[in-house]
Amino acid sequence: MPTDRGQAGPTISEVAAEAGVGRATAARTLGGYGYVSPELRARVLAAAEKLGYRANALARSMSTGVSHTLGVIVADIGNPFFAGLLRGVSDTSRARGFDVIVLSTYEDLREEVAATNVLIDKRVDGVIVASAALGRDQVAHLKAAIDRGIPVVLVDRAVAALDLDSVVIDNRDAAREAVEVLIAAGHRRIGFVWGPPVAEAPATRRELLTAASRNLWTDGERLRGYLDALDDAHIPFDPQLVMVGPKTEERVVTEVGRMLALPDRVTAVFCSETDGMTGSLRALRAAGLAYPEDVALIGFDDSAWAAVMEPPLTMIAQPVHELGAKAAQVLLDILGGGEPAREMHTLRSRLIQRSSVAPPRLPD
Repeated sequence: MPTDRGQAGPTISEVAAEAGVGRATAARTLGGYGYVSPELRARVLAAAEKLGYRANALARSMSTGVSHTLGVIVADIGNPFFAGLLRGVSDTSRARGFDVIVLSTYEDLREEVAATNVLIDKRVDGVIVASAALGRDQVAHLKAAIDRGIPVVLVDRAVAALDLDSVVIDNRDAAREAVEVLIAAGHRRIGFVWGPPVAEAPATRRELLTAASRNLWTDGERLRGYLDALDDAHIPFDPQLVMVGPKTEERVVTEVGRMLALPDRVTAVFCSETDGMTGSLRALRAAGLAYPEDVALIGFDDSAWAAVMEPPLTMIAQPVHELGAKAAQVLLDILGGGEPAREMHTLRSRLIQRSSVAPPRLPD
């Protein structure tokens, strides 16, 4: 009898055992990708039907092989970064005859788990996900999709607990380059926004990196790039110059305001997210300071508003469309019968230098 929807269904491994075939053969058959001989395919489908493995998906796969649908899970479809990424996924998928279902999680792991289950139920052929998972105890939902024969490709951030293809940018190198520009302009007191979401600033570099390792991969990589640049210039790490706490614009205003009030205050701020830049601008205004005369600024995620600010902001531009297009290409190649490379596909970002960096001007 088919498995009750309220209970976990049979796995691909169980179907493979029932059919007397290898797990890879069962996965290709049930996932609708790669070659399987007619005799083995018939055995797998018969075993899956007997065990009640996703009966609706089987009906479709027997007639078409695939659903020609990809699922995409992102943090916020309203964020211009993810909007551009989704355009890249959509353009590439449509060119190869695939539709796309998009779900947003707002960096909430529970929402991501729910979204993954929805995509499994929708019988998508593959999933692209900007995952909020941080450790081995948070990836069961993605492993469940893979176990159903649904290939998964990570985008924007890697997840150390998953040996999957990922498509990312050079976050660490990008952050290092940005901070090097500030150092070359003469800055030594450089704030970092934002760091790990812990209650109190770690007292040592090791504690900071340990906290970062429990955070999103992108945030940790950008923090490491910041520290790399300081090390290369022999500038001591100062925990007072790294924002910690909730990753919100209001928290940025508070933390940058605190850095500006230090006896040896910051003269430059590197912002690793858009909200970090807007919060920093608000903090400068509240302190009666201006950029770049009083504080130099560099941010992540270039956009039209950054270019029309007065003065225009120096920003790191991510190849957002290319990120989405590459993620879709990697996934579609797997669906076409290719073996997962299980590698990190790294794309280059670009630092766009405008007018928000000047040499430090300390008070008399």
